[in-house]
Amino acid sequence: MTTVGRSSDCSFLCRLLPGALLSLSALVSSYLIGLPDLVLAENKPEVPSTRALKKGVLLVAHPSLTDPNFQQTVVLICEHEAEGTLGVIINRPTAVPLSEALPNVSVLKGTSYVLFAGGPVQPDGILMLFRIVEAPERMKKVIERVYLGLHQETLERVITKPQPTETFRAYAGYTGWAPGQLEFEMAMGSWAVVPADPTSIFDKAPETLWAEMVEAIQAPRVIRLE
Repeated sequence: MTTVGRSSDCSFLCRLLPGALLSLSALVSSYLIGLPDLVLAENKPEVPSTRALKKGVLLVAHPSLTDPNFQQTVVLICEHEAEGTLGVIINRPTAVPLSEALPNVSVLKGTSYVLFAGGPVQPDGILMLFRIVEAPERMKKVIERVYLGLHQETLERVITKPQPTETFRAYAGYTGWAPGQLEFEMAMGSWAVVPADPTSIFDKAPETLWAEMVEAIQAPRVIRLE
């Protein structure tokens, strides 16, 4: 398996600069922030049809996938365009307190949020996912009530005065695929595709998420006749 990594990331992103807001370059430039400074402003899984590949789905790594970058991972696809695909690994928490990763964000001091390892591309930057009722215009909707982005007032409110179910997670780095690359990996059986939902992203234990999804995919389908 190959990954759009640091050596090829520049050309990958530069090709997207003329694109619209939905392009990956716009996502990265708007939502990726550097460390430590913060600039605020789912038997063998069936080989899925590439038609199922779109923004707002989860990629579940096949048990035979041994690439250490993606072994036993669950990846949320945040953008899928002709120019390429961007996602974040949602089941790899680190031991790094987010308050240490972002020391300039005073509202994080004394909190228990940890940094997640989001992927092998630009691991020295951070992407954030929020589960919120309403989002500012600058934030990008991934699925219903889940947004990608960074907004100072929203971050502070979710930490200090969250509405029921509101929360966020921060990811160091992301996953990136050049045009056609992820489709090839899917054709090889490396990934299963399942719908994403806020509970899987924010509430389920990340340490057991992959195993639970593989078990659910492998479970026999039961047809009930009413």
